[in-house]
Amino acid sequence: MNKKSIQDHYPDELNHCYGCGLFNEHGLHLKSYWDGDKAVANFLPRPYHMAVPGYVYGGLIASIIDCHGIGTAVAEAYRIKHREMGTEPLLIYVTASLQVTYLRPTPLGVPLELRGSVTEVKGRKIVVDVTVTVEGEVSAKGEVVAVQMPESMMFKKSVNRK
Repeated sequence: MNKKSIQDHYPDELNHCYGCGLFNEHGLHLKSYWDGDKAVANFLPRPYHMAVPGYVYGGLIASIIDCHGIGTAVAEAYRIKHREMGTEPLLIYVTASLQVTYLRPTPLGVPLELRGSVTEVKGRKIVVDVTVTVEGEVSAKGEVVAVQMPESMMFKKSVNRK
């Protein structure tokens, strides 16, 4: 895909998230894109994302739902304001609440599709419903409550512990 992902618009100083950060060398590097009125991402779990042989670890599923939901919220915030992604003042969101429901085991080795839909916008809060689909079946769903990041959290130096 030639167009930039939602996450590609995040400022370098804040692009270190484990789930979607470009600059997290150990991260998942999830990429989300607008598709009509929904955000879509695809992710291929690797063998080390295993819970039990052949199936994806539930924590990984929660992580990608979280990151996709936040990306969807950020893109929606820019869209509501009729602004280009990444323009200043920055509209950055963080997770206030994450609820995940696992509907069936999610197999390893096949692509997962995530679809995010905005269900509520109220002040600094955006609620996003996310589904995880594998081989045409919804295996998990989640609700992400995203809130606009406080200025006090932006642009702090990261701590690099080795």
